[in-house]
Amino acid sequence: MKSRFSPVFTSVMILLALLTAPPAARAQVTLDLLSTYDTGLGEGASEIVTFDPDSKRAFTVNATAATVDIIDLSNAVTPSLVGSIDVTDFGAVANSVAVAGGIVAVAVEADVKQNPGKVAFFNANGGLLGSVTVGALPDMVAFTPDGMKLLVANEGEPDDDYAVDPEGSVSIIDLSGGVGSATVTTVGFQDFNAGGPRAGELPADVRIFGPNATVAQDLEPEFIAISPDGATAYVALQENNALAIIDVDAGTVTAIAALGFKDHSLPGNGLDASNRDDAINIANWPVLGMYQPDAIATFSVGGMNYVISANEGDARDYDGFSEEERIGDLTLDSTAFPNAAMLQLDENLGRLKTTTTLGDDDGDGDFDTLYSYGARSFSIWNGTDGSLIFDSGDAFEQITAQQIPDIFNTNDDGDSFDSRSDDKGPEPEAVVVGQVGDQLLAFIGLERVGGIMVYDISDPAAPAFVLYQPSAPGDLSPEGMTFVPAASSPNGRALVLVSNEVSGTVNVYQVSEDGDVGGGGDCRPDAETLCLRDGRFSVTTNWRSFDGNTGAGRAVELNAETGSFYFFTETNLELMVKVLDACNLEGFNSFFVFAGGLTNVGVTMTVTDTATGDSKTYDNPLGTPFAPIQDTRAFFTCP
Repeated sequence: MKSRFSPVFTSVMILLALLTAPPAARAQVTLDLLSTYDTGLGEGASEIVTFDPDSKRAFTVNATAATVDIIDLSNAVTPSLVGSIDVTDFGAVANSVAVAGGIVAVAVEADVKQNPGKVAFFNANGGLLGSVTVGALPDMVAFTPDGMKLLVANEGEPDDDYAVDPEGSVSIIDLSGGVGSATVTTVGFQDFNAGGPRAGELPADVRIFGPNATVAQDLEPEFIAISPDGATAYVALQENNALAIIDVDAGTVTAIAALGFKDHSLPGNGLDASNRDDAINIANWPVLGMYQPDAIATFSVGGMNYVISANEGDARDYDGFSEEERIGDLTLDSTAFPNAAMLQLDENLGRLKTTTTLGDDDGDGDFDTLYSYGARSFSIWNGTDGSLIFDSGDAFEQITAQQIPDIFNTNDDGDSFDSRSDDKGPEPEAVVVGQVGDQLLAFIGLERVGGIMVYDISDPAAPAFVLYQPSAPGDLSPEGMTFVPAASSPNGRALVLVSNEVSGTVNVYQVSEDGDVGGGGDCRPDAETLCLRDGRFSVTTNWRSFDGNTGAGRAVELNAETGSFYFFTETNLELMVKVLDACNLEGFNSFFVFAGGLTNVGVTMTVTDTATGDSKTYDNPLGTPFAPIQDTRAFFTCP
């Protein structure tokens, strides 16, 4: 029978069906803790972490020992200390580390931190390559994507009496001729001083409030993120609640953008403002949050650059000057706040920390507007003009209230419920961005309550919450993070490295999507689980010794299809195992399991096809030399 519908109509209907079909489901992402390296030194021993894909080594700032620790991550499940770089020849302590092309750059503050600092360069083994002088208090370093330039955030903090306040600046170190020929360009902010040629360009909402400080003294570069094309650097000016945009090649400031304020009275922007109510109470209050990001990162979508920020917040609190006060101790304007008595109760806003440098709008000595430190969120900003594209609202507090209510807004001791609600709540500190499968993911570390928030930011205007991964027991205060793409990873899978400042530990997390671990399998490697064939097959072992002791073998991945186990010491490998794909081998059409050992302890080895759930167990009796396993009929579900 001839169709009643014309070809054009049919084509239109097909197109409409495609357009109106529900969107493809987002692949499920998991964040699995593979291993933890513990310095054993506690607070300050692991602050910033970076990774060198060539040597498969991580470098972490150890402020406690005034070193940069070199950690072997060639096996992501068993990180180990290779050595340490002593920076005391260059100053007091290391503040930041970055690596590119085998060059390790370390920012070192001077013994008197108001004096110019140093950046020292080393190879991946810790051998000194050279050093240069930069500005006061170099707090963060970042390489351009091509590794030819290194940018340094010179924070320029005052001394505790606020008698000496050096200028903040950004150093651009040109390494195109090698470390030995490095040149330094200093990008300062003097042109924005009162009476300067660019003073009129400084937005009114950029906070300039240090006692007798010029603009150049008051601006304090905290963190640098560089656009994917290497042309633009974005500099977080945390205390100033602003973002500087720098032309890297020209070595000039393109603009300074004021980040503005977050209205906590609006729906979806609530906060828990009290540590004295013994409860979780996320509510709307007449308070404006200063975003004040610490870490920032950049990414590009559709040819547009974006900046993502972890909105931690920070106050100036020195012996010579402090802006901090609690709302309960202020005099509130009776017209702006007719319910001041209720608001200033400890269980409401009375305990919330605020600034005395803003809010007396009419200069009559009382406060007409209230401000708080940080926004308890992450934000996405337009990379051209610094305008706000997205903010996560009160999602962090809502999510942690639901998932970890017993330690909601805890301090970084992990055991003080609600103790940070009067300050900055969960305190977003670190952020990194990375591509995993089809998803562009943001990972945001929460310094106080701990853990990592993961969002899909493929659409910068509408990020989607993916998961919250609480910190493991004993890991306290995520301070620094780095994303390792699968192509650069020691195990071929995307990783997130986390340095925990208070516990002095470094975590290695593996990022996986469902379907990216081999034919639908979902093996999750850990110290005792070997994952082979792109995660499809899991292998575990248990041993029995002559003295009656038992234990689980420790897994060491060698390549995609082969691994080993040791039972007693890391240098004594006792079992090798391989899962071989023979699905296209005529007459077999299966996966083979081969194993051999140099041991006579009792061994039970279990191999599981995580795609089907099928398992095979192999046993070697105690006292018998390990009999080679050659199972060519192990698993028949192909591919």
